[in-house]
Amino acid sequence: EHAQRVLSGGDTGDRGWRLGGGRNGPGPRERSRRSEWGQLDRGIVTPSLQVSGNMHPGFAIGLVFLGCTSNVVFLELLVRDFPGCGNIVTFGQFLFIALEGFIFQARFLTEPRAIPLRSYFITVSMFFVVSMVNNYALNFNIPMPLHMIFRSGSLIASMVLGIIILKKRYTVAKYISIVLISLGIFICTFMSAKQVSSRTDTSDDDSYYVFLQWLMGIAMLTFALFMSARMGLFQEMLYKQYGKHSKEALFYNHFLPLPAFLLFASDIYNHGVLFNQSKQVDIALLGIAVPIMWFYLVMNVLTQYVCIRGVFILTTECTSLTVTLVVTLRKFISLIFSIVYFKNPFTFWHWIGTLVVFIGTLTYAEIWKTFMLLFHRKRKEQ
Repeated sequence: EHAQRVLSGGDTGDRGWRLGGGRNGPGPRERSRRSEWGQLDRGIVTPSLQVSGNMHPGFAIGLVFLGCTSNVVFLELLVRDFPGCGNIVTFGQFLFIALEGFIFQARFLTEPRAIPLRSYFITVSMFFVVSMVNNYALNFNIPMPLHMIFRSGSLIASMVLGIIILKKRYTVAKYISIVLISLGIFICTFMSAKQVSSRTDTSDDDSYYVFLQWLMGIAMLTFALFMSARMGLFQEMLYKQYGKHSKEALFYNHFLPLPAFLLFASDIYNHGVLFNQSKQVDIALLGIAVPIMWFYLVMNVLTQYVCIRGVFILTTECTSLTVTLVVTLRKFISLIFSIVYFKNPFTFWHWIGTLVVFIGTLTYAEIWKTFMLLFHRKRKEQ
């Protein structure tokens, strides 16, 4: 899910308002319910949402399933017809979040910054590169299911860099989970490589070129994983020094890179022209007809916002266990929909690899340990 990128740090912690705790800060219960954002869904915390403490969790779960799943659908509708449209999609998402943050978070740049601007330029550079590379990789024969599964390896990159750079140590369960995720991704990647080779019934030179293109896409996804993890570690160090200000960081990470899109202005313009030439679709509510590709792009941006809102509310109203289960199930549903509706090739071994990845993800979040504790507690009560 290229539109859902985390700004590490978890809680908002700024301007006197914190997750689940109102203006006086979080109480003990709220502190115990914060989720580890970097370990769950690579989702964006929206800069202007202030959620009431009595929001029903079912509403948030509905937003997550509706917003995040439909967001992936609209992305696949875009890249199916125009595989190279990553730049215009990324620009649309950055522009929307930057505009919202400009109004509600930065308050037209009148709000004082908690973190120096020079520190943001480092994270902005990494964040922009990660976003562009992830989207551009779809232009290199990377099927959407593999794209989704491969990006679940963010836990691997975060853990590896945490060990190397921060000298962190993890529990045995964490190491087992990383082995499982790595194994699952390897199985899916290997089977996709075989499909790329067998799909090409052209000359040997063309077959070699297609496979080389696919390898380049895999290399891009791998690079983006580790660059994203490195960005998370840098932000973690920033938060330790200046405090956690995720809403502010979200805005500047999307606002400051906007001039960089001038480098891709011709590509964005060309795809805009191509979008204009797509067939018209009637918008009954507005009584107008628009090119269908522009409709897909607008819906991709809007559903991303719905997804963001759902994940944000979910982390304020539910335990980290619930968040992990909902996000993992949502990813699985998105994968199933992509395979069934868009008829993406998916073999038995792909299913095995996917299952291993999800088991590893749940193991990392220590869900099995939580279930065992609940089971033993119920047995004692009986």
